[in-house]
Amino acid sequence: MNKPASILCAVILLVGATIAEAQQPGKIFRIGFLDPTNASGMAASVDAFRQELSKLGWIEGKNIAFEYRFAENKPERIPELAAELVRLKVDLIVTSGVPPALAAKKATSTIPIVASVTDPVALGLVASLARPGGNVTGLSTLATELNTKRLEILKDAVPKLARVGLLVRQAGNPGEELQIKDLRVAASALKVKLEEIKTELDAQGFESAFKTAKQKQVGAIMTTALRVFAAERKRIVELAAKYRLPAIYGSKESVDEGGLMSYGDDVTDRYLRAAGYVDKILKGAKPGDLPVQQATKFKFVINLKRRNRLV
Repeated sequence: MNKPASILCAVILLVGATIAEAQQPGKIFRIGFLDPTNASGMAASVDAFRQELSKLGWIEGKNIAFEYRFAENKPERIPELAAELVRLKVDLIVTSGVPPALAAKKATSTIPIVASVTDPVALGLVASLARPGGNVTGLSTLATELNTKRLEILKDAVPKLARVGLLVRQAGNPGEELQIKDLRVAASALKVKLEEIKTELDAQGFESAFKTAKQKQVGAIMTTALRVFAAERKRIVELAAKYRLPAIYGSKESVDEGGLMSYGDDVTDRYLRAAGYVDKILKGAKPGDLPVQQATKFKFVINLKRRNRLV
């Protein structure tokens, strides 16, 4: 065999060995799933995520297993849950929302993390969208931009709207603070008074928040784009109807629950793309080399029956 041919064979063998090592036939990879809400609120998204992984060849119990950790709307639990996943030596962590992503990154600098957050660069999770570096990649949800658009839609949809009640979590986080800052600017430009109403994430807290909204004479209601609010969509929709407040939500699921209207990215598509990242990383790709994707699919949905009851 001549020298060029021998070098080529060596390269082929090396590549083949690298791929085989990355895939490790017979190994069951463990995926940590860290979320600030609860299992019932995330059921549809988790199901879509698992089904997409199955299409990519990752079969639960055969070559992949899941470790689910839900904070049950208690943000103080998130750091310990992240640390627990690291102690279990999972092969990859999937997170949704800012606190879980920040907690996971703080807990490990080596385990790959696929995060779904608003503005991962501003939060310090990645160096840039094109070249994340480190152990984090994933999806930018464009939450601040979409919040602004939702406020604009409310302004157009509700005649003579002067005050908008904005539900914010009692214990804020960096991602929510970025959203509120941008919403204040947008409200000023639209000549709308933004009433920021802090709420605890339980039945009593939400009821109290809506009572406050009525006392402040707001003409409509919205929330920041937090996973915890999405998980509590049924309760929020019911209270908006009870207090006869037009509201706009971040996902179609809220309209399915009886809400007035929604505008936002396709949440199911978000988890399908997260599954794509998991597939690539488990096959050997480095998270720092995988560009962060931004939302590309958006939906505006309106409940005409609900609208007719408000006008």
